[in-house]
Amino acid sequence: MKRRGSWSELTLMVAVFAQLLLPSPSAIGARWSARLARDPNFAALSLAMATQDAYTPDLLGINGVVGTAVGLGADGTPVVIIYTARPGISGLPAMLDGTPVRTEVTGEFWALGDGPRAKEADSRVDRRSRFPRPVPIGVSGGQPDVTAGTIGARVSDGRRTFALSNNHVFANRNDASRGDNILQPGRVDGGTDPANSIGTLHDFKVLRFCKALTCPKNRIDAAIALTSSDNLGTSTPPDGYGEPRTKTTTATLGQAVQKYGRTTGLTTGIVSGINATINVNYNTGTARFVDQILISDGRFSQGGDSGSLVVTQGSGKNDRRPVGLLFAGSNTNTIANPIDLVLDHFGVKIDGN
Repeated sequence: MKRRGSWSELTLMVAVFAQLLLPSPSAIGARWSARLARDPNFAALSLAMATQDAYTPDLLGINGVVGTAVGLGADGTPVVIIYTARPGISGLPAMLDGTPVRTEVTGEFWALGDGPRAKEADSRVDRRSRFPRPVPIGVSGGQPDVTAGTIGARVSDGRRTFALSNNHVFANRNDASRGDNILQPGRVDGGTDPANSIGTLHDFKVLRFCKALTCPKNRIDAAIALTSSDNLGTSTPPDGYGEPRTKTTTATLGQAVQKYGRTTGLTTGIVSGINATINVNYNTGTARFVDQILISDGRFSQGGDSGSLVVTQGSGKNDRRPVGLLFAGSNTNTIANPIDLVLDHFGVKIDGN
């Protein structure tokens, strides 16, 4: 890939760019909500995001770089993070436009269902089994041609009830048809069509894959299935976090989160990156995602957890508030779509008490 210039030349260009086009609180609010605009690190976060956005196309042109994000350094100040598939990638900067750069070796990112199969976590609840209807959220499900993913949440448009998960779980990476049955459990866990159907595919956001040197931007990997309160409940099994709150929140750096999924059950992690741009591998190709959430701790998710709802881990009204829709990961990090992008696309809200 041809570079636009040296890192020093780019730094000068971005310094001018950042001063002229530094995102305003309203602009940041459009991408990460007004809550981020009230962050005491707002100015530094804005500069780091502007720097990251400007350099990301060139950084992703370096063989072995799989993504970028904005995170926090050891001193608590914003940094640009470069994610790499392997150690020893040469030519990566240590500083960009006055913003420190941290490199993390993550390995490649895969949609969690298209990557290597994971060992199942031990649990007193078998999340792969067939559950009596209405089934809980956070358990095995998927379109008949998909092995299995996770039913993330019950959502509603005020009139109808839907199950929420990923495109690659409910819509088989664009290959399914609206009206296809959605099974619980998923096929690999013994689900059969139509005996184990809990609903039908209603809508999905089409995934756009990279072709040659062109990588269209994706923001969500999501789908909804038309179902009913008789077929789908609003809470996890007893060993989970329970029922998510109906009011969402925005991911912030350092935020404690949790999820309940088909493979690893209840796990906890920390939001370590926001505004992430990541190349994600699927069995059918590579797709580039922007504006994503990165969650640290490689134990947070494994294959089959795709579609899990990520919620806050806190106290009182700040506990169990939906943050993201889990869809991909590596050996060290998990990726989630900001939940408001998902819900807004389908015109739905989290359903519950």
